[in-house]
Amino acid sequence: MDVALAAQWLRASEPVAIPTETVYGLAGNALDVAAVARIFEVKNRPTFDPLIVHVANVAAVEAHVLDFPAAARRLAAHFWPGPLTLLLPKQPHIPDLVTAGLPRVAIRVPVHPLTRALLESLPFPLAAPSANPFGYISPTTAQHVYDQLNGLIPYIVDGGACEVGVESTIVGWEGEEAVLYRLGGISVEAIESVIGKLRVQPNQSSNPAAPGMLKSHYAPAKPLYLGDLSVLSKQFATQKTGVLSLEKQIDLPAHFLEIVLSETGDLNEAAQHLFAALRQLDTSDIEIIIAAPMPELGLGRAINDRLRRASVQTNSI
Repeated sequence: MDVALAAQWLRASEPVAIPTETVYGLAGNALDVAAVARIFEVKNRPTFDPLIVHVANVAAVEAHVLDFPAAARRLAAHFWPGPLTLLLPKQPHIPDLVTAGLPRVAIRVPVHPLTRALLESLPFPLAAPSANPFGYISPTTAQHVYDQLNGLIPYIVDGGACEVGVESTIVGWEGEEAVLYRLGGISVEAIESVIGKLRVQPNQSSNPAAPGMLKSHYAPAKPLYLGDLSVLSKQFATQKTGVLSLEKQIDLPAHFLEIVLSETGDLNEAAQHLFAALRQLDTSDIEIIIAAPMPELGLGRAINDRLRRASVQTNSI
C-alpha cells in the first residue's frame, strides 16, 4: 500500500514524495534534523529558505505553535484542509533547520486523501517543500517527480495530478497586521473576505521570512520572457519559440508552439495547468518561451507571481 510503504521510509528518516492539492512535496519527519537535512540535500536547497510543515488536522497545529490567534483560527476554519499556510510562532521542538532559524513556523493541513491518511498514520508532522531540484518548475504529477528525482529518493506516492497546481498562499501577522507573504492557491480576495485587508509582502532576494519568497524561482531551463505577446512574438519571430497563454492567440507565427492554459479563460484551470505546461515547453525542441501575464485577479495574481519569478525578462506588466 502506498501510504504504509511511505510511512516506513519516513520513520527511517528517508524523504519520500507525496501528493498534495497544490504540488507534489518532498516530505520528511519535521522533528528529525537528519531527515530535514536530507530534504535540503536532495533538493540542493539553500538552508536559509524555510520549509512548510504539514499536519493532519487543525487540532494538530496546537502541538507545534506557541500562539494560534483568533484571525488565524478563522482562516483555518474557512480554508483547511486546503492550499493555505499560516506563519505562526513555533514551539521549541520544531528544529531551527525547518524555519531557517526564524521564530515562526509555516504550517498547513493539505487536502489530498493519501497524504492526509499518511499524516494520520505518523506520530510526527512532515516538512515538505516541492519535490523538485531547487529553483526549477514545481512538479504536479508523480511522473514529474520521477523525471527529476529518480535515484535520489526511495519512494513516490502517486496521487494523480494536482488539483490546484500552484503552491499554497502564505499568511502571517506582524503585530495585529495580517501579511500575505506568498501568493498561491487561495486568492487575496478570499482571504480578505474572512479577516479584512492584507498587506502584501514583496518577494526577497535573500533571507526570506517565509517559504517560497525568493525572487528567482520556478524557472525552466530555457529562458522565459514575460510581456505583451504581440511584441514578443515579433521580437523572436525567427526563433524556435514556445508560447504560454491563457487563451488561444490568433496572430502567432505558424512555427510557434503554443500551449493554452484554459480554453475558456478560467484562471483556476490555468493555475492547475501552469507548471505542467512550463515543463512541456521546457522539454520540447524550442529555444525560448514567451508568456503573457494573466488578469491580476483571483488566482491570476499567483500565476503572474510564478511567471515573473521564472522569467529572465519582464516587459509591459
